[in-house]
Amino acid sequence: MEDRMQIIQSGKNKKVQIGVIPGHYATNHSHVNFYVDMTSIKTSMKMAKEAAQELGVTYTNTHIDTIICLEGTEILGGFLAEYLTQAGINKDADINLITPELNAVNQMIFRDNTQKKIWGKQVLLLISSASTGKSIGRAVDCLQYYSGKLAAIGAIFSAIEKFDNMEVHALFTDKDLPHYENYAPSACPMCKNGKKIDALINSFGYSKL
Repeated sequence: MEDRMQIIQSGKNKKVQIGVIPGHYATNHSHVNFYVDMTSIKTSMKMAKEAAQELGVTYTNTHIDTIICLEGTEILGGFLAEYLTQAGINKDADINLITPELNAVNQMIFRDNTQKKIWGKQVLLLISSASTGKSIGRAVDCLQYYSGKLAAIGAIFSAIEKFDNMEVHALFTDKDLPHYENYAPSACPMCKNGKKIDALINSFGYSKL
């Protein structure tokens, strides 16, 4: 698979990059024709800092108390918080960063010691990839349960522009991936044409089949 990877640079900052591999991939709730590799943004200190600055410009006029980091975005979230506390409406503020726990039935929960970081707070939801919006929906349901206030949604890659009338600000969109498609498993044309699945993918990466 790796020999088919193409590198895509952000239009605003060439130091911010993702990799894409065309093929047939299965997620928990859809089939897609590209695997989007965001490993460097999630793990590289230098690239995460560059990405955070690019994303942070969007939120300089948005009051943020807490960033909920999903799908391995903690490093990016840390640099984003740092950027936001240096300029704009959040200058000199203290921004919390937390990650939800998944229980036995895959529901997001927060323990008693972290709930105070959400209750009544202005929350930025940070996610690595939004292909259908289902993961965002699950996180928003969790946020509302703990009485948090959704202030913004950020992503490394998003194939959707909005969730419930709130814009999803992303470093990369499906416009950066020509011919990107996602399908319900029962309606996947690649399956119907007998094309085997190359790999199972999730926020941690991929497993070849």
